[in-house]
Amino acid sequence: MRRKSRTVMIGKLAVGGDNPIAVQSMTSTDTRNISATVGQIMRLEQAGCELVRVAVVDEDAASAIQGIKKAISIPLVADIHFDYKLALKSVTAGADGLRINPGNIGDRNKVRAVVTACKDMQIPIRIGVNSGSLDKSMLEKYEGICPEAMVESAMQNIKILEDMDFREIKISLKSSSVLLSLEAYRMMAEKVDYPLHIGITEAGTKDRALIKSALGIGMLLYEGIGDTVRVSLTADPVEEVWAAYEILRGLGLRNRGIELISCPTCGRCEIDLIKLAEEIDRTIRTMPEPLKVAVMGCVVNGPGEAREADVGIAGGRGFGFLFRKGKIIKKVPEGELMSELLQEIEKIRRT
Repeated sequence: MRRKSRTVMIGKLAVGGDNPIAVQSMTSTDTRNISATVGQIMRLEQAGCELVRVAVVDEDAASAIQGIKKAISIPLVADIHFDYKLALKSVTAGADGLRINPGNIGDRNKVRAVVTACKDMQIPIRIGVNSGSLDKSMLEKYEGICPEAMVESAMQNIKILEDMDFREIKISLKSSSVLLSLEAYRMMAEKVDYPLHIGITEAGTKDRALIKSALGIGMLLYEGIGDTVRVSLTADPVEEVWAAYEILRGLGLRNRGIELISCPTCGRCEIDLIKLAEEIDRTIRTMPEPLKVAVMGCVVNGPGEAREADVGIAGGRGFGFLFRKGKIIKKVPEGELMSELLQEIEKIRRT
C-alpha cells in the first residue's frame, strides 16, 4: 500500500496524496543559455518528463528562468545552494518551486525572506539532503555518514520551515549507496507526511546507474514510498525519463511508452537478434503509446512465448513471422522483419 502523504502543488502538477508518481529530471545545459536549456527541456517533455529542475549558479541563471518558463509546458524547479538572493530572484523570475537546504542558505532572516517569497507566490520548497554534503556537525555526531544523520539533517531543516508556518514541503534523502538511501527513506517515511522525492544520486555511468536505480527506486516504490522519481544517470537526461517509466511500469504504477520484450537467445536462434532488437528499441523508445512489442529469435516457440505481446516478430533462417497476440498474421523475409513490425506498430497507433 502506498504511503499516505499530503499533496503539494508544483505549478499545475499535484504531487503526493493519491496523485500519480511524477517523473522528473534535471537539465545538464548551462541555465544561462536559454535556447539550449529550452531545447533540452522540450526533448524531456516529449519523453514524458513532468517536472524539471535547473541549476541556478548565479544571478544570470536566475534571470534566465523567466525566458525558459515562457517556452516550456512543465513546472520548473530552481536548484539553489548557499545564496538566498538567488532563491529570491528565481521566485521573482517565475520558478514553480525551489530545491534548497535552509540550513546552508544563511541566518534566520535570510531563510525567512525566502520562505516569505515562496508563501507569497504559493510555491513549494524541496529540502534536498545528500549524503555527500552532510553538515559537519552531523558527521561528527554520528561519526560518519549514516541514515540517522541524513534524517536528522532533514528534520532540522523541516523544523526551520515549520517554525515559520511553512508546510509546502517536499523532501529527498539521496546517496550513492542503495542501502543507505533505502534506510534513510524508510525512516523519514515514518516521521512525516510530506511528499518524498526518491532516487539514487551519483549512481554512475548509464549501465551502472540503471542497475542501482532500479534496485533502490524499485524497492522503495514497492514498499509504497515515493511521490516523485528521478533516475540519476551520467548520460543524456532524456534517458533518465525513459528509465523512470520503465521502473514504474514494471511495478504497475504507470503505463507510458512501449514495453519491449525479447528472448535471451539460445542455440536455436538463427538471426542476429541482438542487433535487431537494439535497432527496434532505439526506434520505438520515444513512442508514448502503452504497447507491448516482442522481438523473438525462434519461429517455432517465439509467437507462443510472446502471446501476451500486442505485436511482435519471430525470426528464423531467411524468414520470420509477424504476429499479434501470439497469432501469426504474415510470413516475412528476414530482411523485412523490422520494417514490417514498425508498419504494424504504426497501424495500431493510428487505431
